[in-house]
Amino acid sequence: MGAALLPQDCLLCGAKSGTALLCRDCAAALPRLPHGVCPVCALPSTAGAVCGSCLAQAPHFDATVAGFRYGFPLDRLVQALKYRQRLALAPWFARALLAGARPDGELILALPLGARRLRERGFNQALEIARPLARTLGLPLAIGNCVRIKDTAPQTSLPWRARQNNVRGSFECRQDLTGKSVLVIDDVMTSGATLNEFARILKKCGARRVSNWVVARTLKP
Repeated sequence: MGAALLPQDCLLCGAKSGTALLCRDCAAALPRLPHGVCPVCALPSTAGAVCGSCLAQAPHFDATVAGFRYGFPLDRLVQALKYRQRLALAPWFARALLAGARPDGELILALPLGARRLRERGFNQALEIARPLARTLGLPLAIGNCVRIKDTAPQTSLPWRARQNNVRGSFECRQDLTGKSVLVIDDVMTSGATLNEFARILKKCGARRVSNWVVARTLKP
């Protein structure tokens, strides 16, 4: 019997959780997005309409769907995947995304990780989440044709307005995406600057539509 089917303790509180990674109470406590978010950037908006920021300056991506709001205790799960190599969380996150709203797309891409961080971490968490999504949906997962060519300062260390300049020119795409509707997978969308820059490059390579599908969305303070 595989390890995933053996009884285990909840990753968050340590209570017995059967074969699940989280107990029922911790799963229910995960932070959700408020009702009514902008379909483009997934930030709160009136009646779920396109928000004023996206109307005033439309991003390069066309849509964003997030499974959760980024906050306690979900942040502990994201950090456990990224920094403690709890890779079982990647398919768990994928199942959580599949249980909610799904953006349209015909090709899946994981947001590329810089070479330095990839060496340090040993894996790209976005790609590990994207693999089970692609398998379940029966969609192709493009690997290796889009790369991050510039290691940048962590976005969390910068003011919101400085983040777009920080990631400018960070990506390169070597794939013809003419007419394709692309799903970009990532763990957390914070300011959206990184995903916006990646979408800009994908559009330059011919993508017709770019949708972000992220585990969690950080709300503005």
